[in-house]
Amino acid sequence: MTQAVIETGGKQYLVSPKDKLNIEKLSGKAGESITFDKVLLVAENEKVTLGKPYVANAKVVGKILEQGKADKLVVFKYRAKARYRRKYGHRQQETIVQIESIS
Repeated sequence: MTQAVIETGGKQYLVSPKDKLNIEKLSGKAGESITFDKVLLVAENEKVTLGKPYVANAKVVGKILEQGKADKLVVFKYRAKARYRRKYGHRQQETIVQIESIS
């Protein structure tokens, strides 16, 4: 089984082929192919390759399934006895990607 650790959007993800990921928004439309070249680790069965900081000539290819927004986060600020209340929400933009191959 092949696995890799990739870096995108300031975060690291452990991926293997056919995985689906919700990651920070990437440019591109649904159906397009995307290549992640910031690969930190590649593991094939018992063989593990670590990068310094990235593995040379390694890439992970994925397909954009959907562009959308994450669930809404509600932020509520409140101070007791001061009649202070603030409520607002936030929906982070995200991209759903399916990993196709690791090389």
